[in-house]
Amino acid sequence: MKKLLLALVAILGFQIAQAQQYALFGSKTMFDAFENPSQKSFTLDSSRKFSSNFFLPYFGSNAINKGSSKFTIRKLTQEGVYDTGSLPIGTGERNLLFENSNIYVAAFRLFKSYKYQKEMGFAWQIRSDAHVDYTNETLVVFDNYGRFTQGQEYFDIFNTKGYQQTYHQFSFTYRENWDKRLAFGAKVSLLSGIAYNEVQVDDSYLYVDPDTKDLYLGLAGTYYGSFSRTDEINKKTFIPNFKNPGLSLSFGTNYTTKKGLFLMTHIKDLGFIWWRSKTKTAAINQVEQIENSRFGQDYTNERIKDIFRAAEHSKKFLQPTNAKLDVYASKRFGFYKPALAISKNLFYKGGDVAFVNEFSVNNFSGSVTPIYNFNNVAMLGVQAKYQTPNFEVFLGTDNLIATSFQTIGTIKKDATVGSGPNGASFYMGVGIKFGNVVNHPQFSDVMPGINDQNEGSFFKNLFSVFKKKR
Repeated sequence: MKKLLLALVAILGFQIAQAQQYALFGSKTMFDAFENPSQKSFTLDSSRKFSSNFFLPYFGSNAINKGSSKFTIRKLTQEGVYDTGSLPIGTGERNLLFENSNIYVAAFRLFKSYKYQKEMGFAWQIRSDAHVDYTNETLVVFDNYGRFTQGQEYFDIFNTKGYQQTYHQFSFTYRENWDKRLAFGAKVSLLSGIAYNEVQVDDSYLYVDPDTKDLYLGLAGTYYGSFSRTDEINKKTFIPNFKNPGLSLSFGTNYTTKKGLFLMTHIKDLGFIWWRSKTKTAAINQVEQIENSRFGQDYTNERIKDIFRAAEHSKKFLQPTNAKLDVYASKRFGFYKPALAISKNLFYKGGDVAFVNEFSVNNFSGSVTPIYNFNNVAMLGVQAKYQTPNFEVFLGTDNLIATSFQTIGTIKKDATVGSGPNGASFYMGVGIKFGNVVNHPQFSDVMPGINDQNEGSFFKNLFSVFKKKR
């Protein structure tokens, strides 16, 4: 449990912990087109035929910890000190930590055809998702078991549930117009798992013998993981090898009304990973006697971990990816474009409602985005973007206040900087288009797709097959 919690908490300190960057939805950036497959990113008579990030930074990330453990986590991430002395115990208080990240290592996109406005894209991403619901006592027992009153029995104080999943995603994206207002798109991905950990403690017990100072610890629950010791992780772990293979699918559509209202909806990353390489699972239900009076805190920590390790056995298992349902609507009023985005996780807890307020002047734009996360967390996002038909650069955060506190506190190494849920969020990207200009056919003798009389609409052909079967 400690390994899972502290590994995730450490992400906060580095500030590379994805919200979905809602301010980029409907932006026609390369990021928008890859994340929302029905969206286009090329502009006729202006854009060049190919686009790529050229291995330049193109990522987004977000991490939040809420609950009474916030000062302990702030002290760990901002000062590098693990101190649970201020955490109340025996009160039943719970904490929540969630994190997700989306890093585009490489992205390439091309304009395939003027007819139906076809676009194709290829990308290599590294994704990570985590959600942990834990108690104060889960942190305290690994720091100072002496805080627990001797001779008192504690029940259900270590009940914890959480998971973390990291994987490579290699994807192919295709989109086309159905007509001038309606478009469809899909994204098919091959996955390669990097690391997975899941722990669920349903029942727990603790008692410190006042005479012997021995600790009696009882746990009942399950554990799944791709590793059980941190020394099992090395550079090779992060190299794609498909020993833990998976598949995922994203698909969606967008429609623009005659009055300029833009509507878009997608189901994203609907898939699974088959964890099968060196994977372990454990089911435990026991009370362990730990001789604290003779060996101390470090020994206690190892004995707690050994409760899970002793029950481990090799087992393959399937886990779903963090699929989402996204709905988005926007309309431009001159330099101002308001938008509403709603995102809901399909298999795991969580989701967001975001109200994007974008203000544009020439090629520059800025946005302010209030966000409500379904884990009962309110955030404020800001973004700056410069975009031309052949170049884009943007940076922003989905959680301005927490990120500012985290940054200042880390620089000063001062845990007293900040209040409220602690976390960090940051995203940025650079995209460049190159090649021939994708001119309208009336201005060009050669146009991709315009001279190909055999080329048709993929989605119209697909739907016609279904109609014939009916």
